[in-house]
Amino acid sequence: MVFDKAKQLYDLKRQADQLKKELAEEVIEVERNHVKVVISADMKVHSIDFDEGTSSSDVVKAVNEAIEEIQKVAAKKMQSQMGSLKDLLGG
Repeated sequence: MVFDKAKQLYDLKRQADQLKKELAEEVIEVERNHVKVVISADMKVHSIDFDEGTSSSDVVKAVNEAIEEIQKVAAKKMQSQMGSLKDLLGG
């Protein structure tokens, strides 16, 4: 029984590590008002490019839009993993 729980925890950790890797590899690019933001699903901003004279509010809006879009991507990826976790935990 204890061994089964330990194996379940190990499998859960392995799946979590895999999900983390997949989120880091999932990258989107958002362009808005001459601002281009590249962000990954693990919420790391890879780059922000904008034209000279671009307002800071346009940069903020583009970053926020990119975050919203990548959160949707991450949520879908995590939902697909939830089925695997339920199976693993016997739910």
